[in-house]
Amino acid sequence: MSLGQNVAGNLPFLRRYARALTGSQRAGDNLVRATLEAAIADNDLKASLEEGRVALYRAFNSVWLNANPDGHGQQIGGSDHENAAQARLRRVTPLNRQALLLTTLEDFSVTDAGKIMDIPAADIERLVQEAVAEIDGETRTSVLIIEDEPLISMQLEDLVTSLGHNICGTAATRNQAVAVASEKTPGLVLADIQLADGSSGLDAVDDILAICSVPVIFITAYPERLLTGDQQEPTYLVTKPFQETTVRAAISQALFFGSGNPVR
Repeated sequence: MSLGQNVAGNLPFLRRYARALTGSQRAGDNLVRATLEAAIADNDLKASLEEGRVALYRAFNSVWLNANPDGHGQQIGGSDHENAAQARLRRVTPLNRQALLLTTLEDFSVTDAGKIMDIPAADIERLVQEAVAEIDGETRTSVLIIEDEPLISMQLEDLVTSLGHNICGTAATRNQAVAVASEKTPGLVLADIQLADGSSGLDAVDDILAICSVPVIFITAYPERLLTGDQQEPTYLVTKPFQETTVRAAISQALFFGSGNPVR
């Protein structure tokens, strides 16, 4: 496999990570683009990418930290909501969430996450534990689950309630989802893409966002279709079949950045 093919195959997932880390499609995608531009300009960096996915994320981490030596992320021409989210990010330690996202959302081992962040694996384990403690202390909210598979819906309900949140409703179709949101105004939405009656979770979310501003996490078996970087796309995506720790991390990020976060 050529270097270009290797990088291209991993780009959708690097975009997923960058968006979750920054809380913004625009900021995340711009950082990914900056990583590729840095590789083109630096032959040593370009050569390192032949080592695979860990090297690509390590290069991204270097670009992110070089742009922001305090390690708190950056503002890249964002909206007022995005800038407010970044200001909030600067009030906490982001390394915990970075370690958690790498080991859950991106499914790296603690050893590989340590290589990406350039810190010992033992420190990764500590950071993840601290991040989990932060999640447990998150502000509680009400959650709307849009999912047409009953077993998955029940699994998500159990997970959400175990984190201390309330379920304001579940929906298997676009119309059901909009009806629940209109009546109960959720504080978070977990949405499947393809729904029972052939309707789209993406359309359901667009309808809901016209009613209220709320963070959304999409759950799909085909995340790469929504991580092209060519259009307005979701910030938070979880891949099916999912691990509970992955959903937990995504919920933490979505609630952390708040309802002003751009979703579509």
